[in-house]
Parts: sequence; structure tokens; C-alpha cells
Amino acid sequence: EKWQALTPQQKERFLPLSPDFVIELMSASDNIETARKKMQEYYNGTRLGWLINRKTREVEIYRQGQAVEILTNPESLSGENILPEFSLNLTLIW
Repeated sequence: EKWQALTPQQKERFLPLSPDFVIELMSASDNIETARKKMQEYYNGTRLGWLINRKTREVEIYRQGQAVEILTNPESLSGENILPEFSLNLTLIW
């Protein structure tokens, strides 16, 4: 849908689009505040985002139009209605 709405000129350059879904997997050296700022940038136009913090075993779930949900040590995450067939097994990440 988003691609079809672009003009031919826009399709030739940097795309002014946000993905529907993003995952940010923090490394051991990442700063949580920096990662949260990055997620806020993605949040503009993204329908679902996961910020996965391996150090604390927490996941921050960003959904369009909703407050951020924080899960502690979840076993898995669902792609919800954005990616209905997708599930991420977090036991492989922890």
C-alpha cells in the first residue's frame, strides 16, 4: 500500500516511509536511553516495534496510538495483527 502511494520520483530516491514493524535488539554496550530515542523515531509511522534488552530480559513493545508495554522475561513474542504468522522465541536470545 505505502509503495503504491509513492510517485515515480519518490521511488527513485530515499523512501519517505516507515516500516510497519521494527525490532531493536540491544547489544551489551548499547545504552537504554539511546535505544529508546531510536524507537521513538521509528514510532512515527511504525505500527509495531520491539525493543529487546538482553541484559535485563525486558521487552518494550511499541504500538501505534498506545502506551509502551514492558514485558519481563517473556518466552516469546507475537507479530500480532501486523505479522500474524510470526512468533519470536526469546529463549534463544536470552
